[in-house]
Amino acid sequence: MLAIKTMDNNNNNSWPKFKIGDALWTNVFRKASGETETTLAILRRIPLFRGMRKTELLEFQKLMHRRDYQEDETVFYEGEPGVGMYIVQEGSVLIYKDKSDGDREVLAELSRGEFFGELALLDETPRSASAIAREDSKVLGLFRPDLLELIDRKPRLGNKLLFQLAEMIGERLKHTNEELQTLWSQLDASSKVIT
Repeated sequence: MLAIKTMDNNNNNSWPKFKIGDALWTNVFRKASGETETTLAILRRIPLFRGMRKTELLEFQKLMHRRDYQEDETVFYEGEPGVGMYIVQEGSVLIYKDKSDGDREVLAELSRGEFFGELALLDETPRSASAIAREDSKVLGLFRPDLLELIDRKPRLGNKLLFQLAEMIGERLKHTNEELQTLWSQLDASSKVIT
């Protein structure tokens, strides 16, 4: 959700401030988990794989690339072409943007069972933020070339994932539109107070 900072009562001329938040980065489907999970168990919890049978999940499990990241190791940089999505199997990953003053603006901290970068399954546009391991972490990757190969081999299964991705993007867009409406209403109300 777009976090909105309310106007300072002492300064009626200040505009509300907001930053990118849950609407883009938070996995609202996250569930608590305990011990280390298998790849199959993690896939079952990811909304993109919702409703898939075990045999279908096993196909995606075969495509998963596993990588260990050390604390502070970069997963990808803002501006790099997107090549695929990532799922945190263990540990945690920070999604951030570099600010002009050299600081980092943390957009999200993702932990076990959460995913990021899924739009790269659709195209190779540059990453909108950077990702770095906050601690020693195990990350699974599903990359666009592997998905395209799966679509060639098993079009129904590949399209099933793409429809889930489209549905998820649609839900995020609706949520973002609602937040923008709220922001516009607040800005409109603020401009009436100023005039």
